[in-house]
Amino acid sequence: MGGCFSVSLPCDQVVNQFSQWLCLRGCYIHNLPENIVALQHAMAMLTAKLDDVLRTVGREEFTGRQQRISQVQVWHANVLTTKKKVDDLLSTYEADLQRLCLCGFCSKDLKLSYLYGRSVRLMLREVEKLSSQGGFDVVVEASTFGEVDEIPIQPTIFGQERMLEKAWTLLMEDGSGMLGLYGMGGVGKTTLLTQINNKFSEISDRFEVVIWVVVSKSATVRKIQRDIAQKVGLVEMGSGEKDENQRALDIYNVLRRRKFALLLDDIWEKVDLKAVGVPYPTRNNGCKVAFTTRSRDVCGRMGVDDPVEVSCLQPDESWDLFQRTVGENTLGSHPDIPELARKVARKCRGLPLALNVIGETMACKRTVHEWCHAVDVLTSSATEFSGMEDEILPVLKYSYDNLSGEMVRSCFLYCSLFPEDYHIDKERLVEYWICEGFVSEKESRERTLNQGYEIVGTLVRACLLMEERKDKSYVKMHDVVREMALWISSDFGNQKERCVVRAGVGLREVPKLKEWATVRKMSLMNNGIEEIFDSHECGELTTLFLQKNAFVKISGEFFRCMPHLAVLDLSENHSLEELPEEISELGSLRYLDVSYTCVNQLPVGLWELKKLIHLNLEHMSRLGSILGISSLWNLRTLGLRGLVLDMRLVNELELLEHLQVVTIDIIGFGCEAIVMVS
Repeated sequence: MGGCFSVSLPCDQVVNQFSQWLCLRGCYIHNLPENIVALQHAMAMLTAKLDDVLRTVGREEFTGRQQRISQVQVWHANVLTTKKKVDDLLSTYEADLQRLCLCGFCSKDLKLSYLYGRSVRLMLREVEKLSSQGGFDVVVEASTFGEVDEIPIQPTIFGQERMLEKAWTLLMEDGSGMLGLYGMGGVGKTTLLTQINNKFSEISDRFEVVIWVVVSKSATVRKIQRDIAQKVGLVEMGSGEKDENQRALDIYNVLRRRKFALLLDDIWEKVDLKAVGVPYPTRNNGCKVAFTTRSRDVCGRMGVDDPVEVSCLQPDESWDLFQRTVGENTLGSHPDIPELARKVARKCRGLPLALNVIGETMACKRTVHEWCHAVDVLTSSATEFSGMEDEILPVLKYSYDNLSGEMVRSCFLYCSLFPEDYHIDKERLVEYWICEGFVSEKESRERTLNQGYEIVGTLVRACLLMEERKDKSYVKMHDVVREMALWISSDFGNQKERCVVRAGVGLREVPKLKEWATVRKMSLMNNGIEEIFDSHECGELTTLFLQKNAFVKISGEFFRCMPHLAVLDLSENHSLEELPEEISELGSLRYLDVSYTCVNQLPVGLWELKKLIHLNLEHMSRLGSILGISSLWNLRTLGLRGLVLDMRLVNELELLEHLQVVTIDIIGFGCEAIVMVS
């Protein structure tokens, strides 16, 4: 047939080749016990050789400026990998021997017996090969790990140059071994530490090794040890996994003979240098440790009592960064855009993270309409601005998540009820917290206030609130942090009417809402609202801020459906002359402030508020009498400054057995007094 051909081979040649093939495979089965013993012996010898090599390497690394050569590192890794394979193979030997052989002579399953025997033989060859490769003439070389790894970074932000110089000077002082950099999220701490890292390259002859470690919130001692070990050329010593104590000893033995700088970025709690294996920096050893954190408390726990605060940029510095991010082409595309761009930059309040993200978003916007829209969105609902929910707010939220307990978190979120850049009186804030139930009442008012002030301090040290520099009795919240708090309060934008804050935005009337029933907190303070007539079902509302408006009249219907309202502030409504009788229906009310109003008579219904613990009637110039106040038997704090009242009031006050503080004017002496009632 076309295309067909035949090949003939001698029969004895075929038989001979088949016999050789069969013999080879039979040897895998027949010699299995001997090969097992040989493999065990070869692996023991290889392990001993590894220990000898590592002992030599360790001695050189720990006593001189040496590090193991790359060939040793590769060989070490290959030995560890092969040892694991050998252990896995030998661990199944006893079971496989019973399964594969009858009385150790013949196979139950020729194929499985052949495969197992072949694996043992091949592994034996691999172990013998590695053993022959382990005869190193040289195992170490001069160390090169002292080189500084420069980290790419954008040009130094104008304004941070001075901060960098200050931080660098402090770190390099002879008596200074540790530097703490703290500040709110997104303010540029990592950028500053990166600049410090890169400056070490200018003095590389003074430090033998500069180590950069990103710690982060979830870091462990083991992770920090691993990063340091990698930088200084340490690998696992011996065939087993080491515990933290042994790792710490290895790191200590390397670093104790070297002048090092350790840079720890983004720490959230104290890093125990001893547990990691890092010698403490002293004047004698000349070593340096610098770290960044969002918490001043962490600085204290690290032993730094005078840390450097990385603060937001000044207006001119902010504009410099924003211009650089947006670009000259966009800013020059229309004569009106630069002024609009300045408005956008001001909304960032000097926070580099916001300036960069918002600047990048606006870099391609070259029409006046787009820039006007950006200003509107950032003014009315900043969370809807592109990049805000994805890149800015989540970064800031880490600080919120790190607060200890729901009580402190609730206190923080409460601070977002005030207008932008508002100076919040600490004592008033704590009173709100007490009446909301965030701060538990103690046996004495002093202890209760102390707890509240401790929370204020915690928030300040966490860089979530800023203490006023001139008057320490006030704090304020950065505008972008405030947006983050409002975002959290609204369930990350999913329930925007759960916390309604329209403070200081020029309202003339109460805003129209879709779901009044879901509102828990409402702040309409610092507006121009004159009247409230509507009635709404507000079953969840606990706080209502209406202070500093232009109220002339508030309808009694407005208060009918607020069964859980605990805090009501009507202060500084200078045109308000009357309170409705329906205020008596606020059965859960604990805080009421009607100070600096023109109310001339308190409604009888007010005396029905049996849960009221804080009542402020200060500077109500037209108020003639508060007889009946003894009905408020639960009252703890009463403000009466600026009132002219008759002596019958004393008898009423004596009936208030829980009253702790009364503020009054002492007529005839021209002074004010705070009377602590025991």
